[in-house]
Amino acid sequence: MIKDVYKRGMTISAIARELELDRGTVRKYINASVAPSKQKRKKAKSKLDPYKDHLHQRMLEGGVYNGERLLDEIKQLGYTGGKTILKDYIKPFRDKEKKKYSVRYETLPGEQMQVDWKELGEIILRGERIKLSMFVATLGYSRMKYTEFRHHKIKNMSYSV
Repeated sequence: MIKDVYKRGMTISAIARELELDRGTVRKYINASVAPSKQKRKKAKSKLDPYKDHLHQRMLEGGVYNGERLLDEIKQLGYTGGKTILKDYIKPFRDKEKKKYSVRYETLPGEQMQVDWKELGEIILRGERIKLSMFVATLGYSRMKYTEFRHHKIKNMSYSV
């Protein structure tokens, strides 16, 4: 098509503007003896490629998904790359592994309740320093939660405002 319009008298610059191409590209197509074909790019080699078998073995057979640990291991094998490329590579494997463990544990009504305590830290109440804790009970069947906050004085500490 470029050759046809050029033969009809359209300038290289006009063709380039019309097709939003560089003038050098238009000139290349005009001077080419055969029509250009789309060429596949070669996939760039990664510094990580020689170590992928080791990584697969550690992740899929050993269950190791810790990026820092895997980085240390492959560095001992001669890896000279950075950790970002490694972490990007192991992320899909790690995400897939996490999905395996997110299965809900189902129970019948009244069969199970989980209870947890959490220390929230210290607060000042009426000029006294006290610890604040939270109690949470979660019913297994309905996932309903009951929460209660508790506080107690910190002994042998004086605090003035």
